[in-house]
Amino acid sequence: MAYLPLKGVPITGEARDVYHRWLQGIDDELSNPDCDRRDLCRRVLTDIYRPWGMNASTPGRFSSGFKPAEAERVRQLHMDPANVTVEPEHYADIDPERYARVKPLLWLWEMFDRSPMGENLYLGVLFRRILARRIFRRCGRDFKAFHQVKFSFGYNMEVGDGVVVHRHVLLDDRGGIRLGDGASVSDYVNIYSHSHDVVNAPEITNRMTVVGAGVRIAYHATILTGVTLGDDSMIGAGAVVSRDTKASAIYAGIPAKLVRKKPDLPRRSAPPDPFAGMFNG
Repeated sequence: MAYLPLKGVPITGEARDVYHRWLQGIDDELSNPDCDRRDLCRRVLTDIYRPWGMNASTPGRFSSGFKPAEAERVRQLHMDPANVTVEPEHYADIDPERYARVKPLLWLWEMFDRSPMGENLYLGVLFRRILARRIFRRCGRDFKAFHQVKFSFGYNMEVGDGVVVHRHVLLDDRGGIRLGDGASVSDYVNIYSHSHDVVNAPEITNRMTVVGAGVRIAYHATILTGVTLGDDSMIGAGAVVSRDTKASAIYAGIPAKLVRKKPDLPRRSAPPDPFAGMFNG
């Protein structure tokens, strides 16, 4: 088996400088205790989605004498999180005060991912890291999230150092999710922390789901409510985990079962992360 660690990809000096100035401005504004997160979200998304060549002072179709089409007005209103309802707001166990603090940042995260900028790995990882530090209950250093990651409440996430969450992952933190240091969550994984009664669906059980340090969860796996994945364990692709796993072991299947223990072999040190040390607060 070939050893193929990830490599760094250079960003042109101009692009890197522009990206960092833009990110630093958002980071600085969020660091201000008086920051109006709703207004920040609205302004940033309006800038992202405004047609090329248009700005707030440009005369034309956004001038006072022009009445935009209803669909255009809907799009403008859509930039403000106060004009949007999302599924978690309908959950009876939501903490309205806590969610009000994070909703603008969650909406900013999701709408950024749907914009042309969302596929830019370098910009996106750093942008989401800035937001995660203000959304999660705890966010360790060098958190790395790829595009289209979804949360329930966001504020019940506890994330350690060096955690990686790949594309199209669902993190249902309704009852709480803890991701240990160095955990890796692959594409299309679902991690749940709430479950429904089999007879009366509105009867909900919330329980913390724990992904231990160094755990690797492979593609399309599902981790059910209240499960603890032992440190350094590995979950195979497509597995459904309904019970706790042991440390340094491999699980696969539906339901997931112990396949074997990891061999006790020397481990190579990972190469430097090209995103390390940036915008960690």
